[in-house]
Amino acid sequence: MRQKEIIILGIESSCDDTSAAILKNNTILSNLIARQDIHESYGGVVPELASRAHQQNIIPVVDAAIKKAGVLKSEIDAIAFTRGPGLMGSLVVGTSFSKAFAMAMNIPMIDVNHMIGHVLAHFIDEDGKAQPKFPFLCLTVSGGHTQIVLVEDHLKMKVIGTTIDDAAGEAFDKAAKMLGFPYPGGPLIDKHAKKGNPNKFEFSKSSILNYDYSFSGLKTSILYFLQKQVKLNENFISENLDDLCASIQNAIIDSLLKKLQKAANELKITEIAIAGGVSANSGLREALTKLSSEKKWNVYFPKFEYCTDNAAMIAITGKYMFEKGMFADQSIAATARYSMAEFNI
Repeated sequence: MRQKEIIILGIESSCDDTSAAILKNNTILSNLIARQDIHESYGGVVPELASRAHQQNIIPVVDAAIKKAGVLKSEIDAIAFTRGPGLMGSLVVGTSFSKAFAMAMNIPMIDVNHMIGHVLAHFIDEDGKAQPKFPFLCLTVSGGHTQIVLVEDHLKMKVIGTTIDDAAGEAFDKAAKMLGFPYPGGPLIDKHAKKGNPNKFEFSKSSILNYDYSFSGLKTSILYFLQKQVKLNENFISENLDDLCASIQNAIIDSLLKKLQKAANELKITEIAIAGGVSANSGLREALTKLSSEKKWNVYFPKFEYCTDNAAMIAITGKYMFEKGMFADQSIAATARYSMAEFNI
């Protein structure tokens, strides 16, 4: 007997992107994102503006995703949404919409941990793309999080390393701001780094124990170095921009991969994946590819579309939870802080 196809509507609204996706089994039929350009002029995401924009965007985005997927609302089996972590005002919009949609359509809703969604984006079906084999390590790196996750099954994972202060993505953006780049500056550092010498300048790196990270010291080191050099030569940054970008990027990537390598060696795991917004960084991908060749690792990179915040990763996570009957009720509430340890897996 043929198994019934599962159709999930995914909703992602944890920060400043409003996204909706339709997934049939493990295949994405649509994955649409409405971005908020208004934050660029403020040099960062303004929570109040983000939540207002979500309210304006969510219905049109969901409507467009359903139409693009070619399904009827009545065919949707469940709605999966990001419960947290993220900006509270933004999360409330997605959660409230999902509760209303689930009630109106009389379907179950599934509350998803945003960070688990990043990890499980690797299991979206795509022609010819290999998927990680269990157990594997996933380096999940974004503007708000930096984690090494031990993944033993789709819904069985544990954070074994995390940042004790700033995230790697935040370090990229703050360094970019010091260099005079507009927000978001991380991709601009990556662009200029391709033309620079990664060994031209050296910055201090943390020596935190175990598999944890710290990037606050690195940011301070960059700030003091630039202040000192600009006093000597006011054109220092513009004259050395490519080398500065390459050196800063090299310092962040080196910190990330040293701890990942330590974890892989000690746990004897050769299946390695990366996820999150910073996983789109070309320098990180190249460095990890080189390291994987040396270490005989099998490395998995997400499609660029699934690196940044998107509803496809929420939908695929919802699909695995749907199969386990892991549903939420109408009393569910968004939460800005939502650790993977709290996730009922």
